[in-house]
Amino acid sequence: MAEQDGERARIIEAAYRVLAASEGESVAVGEILAEAGLSTRAFYRHFESKDDLVIAMFRRDNERVMAEIHAMVAAAESPDDALRRFVEGTMRLASDRRRRRRVMVMTSAQAVRARGYAAERARSQAAQESVLALVLEQGRDAGLFPWARAPKADARSICAVLWHVFGEQIAGGGSAGADEAAAQVVDFALRALGAPPADAGLPVPEAAGKRTARV
Repeated sequence: MAEQDGERARIIEAAYRVLAASEGESVAVGEILAEAGLSTRAFYRHFESKDDLVIAMFRRDNERVMAEIHAMVAAAESPDDALRRFVEGTMRLASDRRRRRRVMVMTSAQAVRARGYAAERARSQAAQESVLALVLEQGRDAGLFPWARAPKADARSICAVLWHVFGEQIAGGGSAGADEAAAQVVDFALRALGAPPADAGLPVPEAAGKRTARV
């Protein structure tokens, strides 16, 4: 069992290296196996096709990211701190060199063309939105996010902004660094949710709580 797990990991890591070096050119299973030093039989012990391999790579990375996000949110001292950790944890994928390369592989044209990729990505995004929606709901109930009238829809909107900024960072087209970009997204989200300024130390005015959510 351990030997088979090792084979699977070798194939996945080899696939990352080959796909990263392909510069957009199509990659064959044989190239991945040559990099891994394994046989075709070894490949088909673990994967039905190259598409199946790509989906397995996506799922493995997503499981790691979601575990980190859950841990960061659980360690937060308050809903606004949880929101900040959620955004910063996501943007950290763009600032860490190794993980940025992996994201680029998993968002490359070859990966996107894999059968089942769109559905897998949709499930991943829904899972992230669900975590943030719970944070917004807790913040609303605590009186910190008075404009979070529809946490699920608000989470979807905030995530859309976050993923857009994240995409700019991955593509290298963002005007700000990852940390600054994360701070901008957090600032936008907190203002949109009606949270009091960080330095105010005061409850949100009653009038603010009567306004319609703008996220």
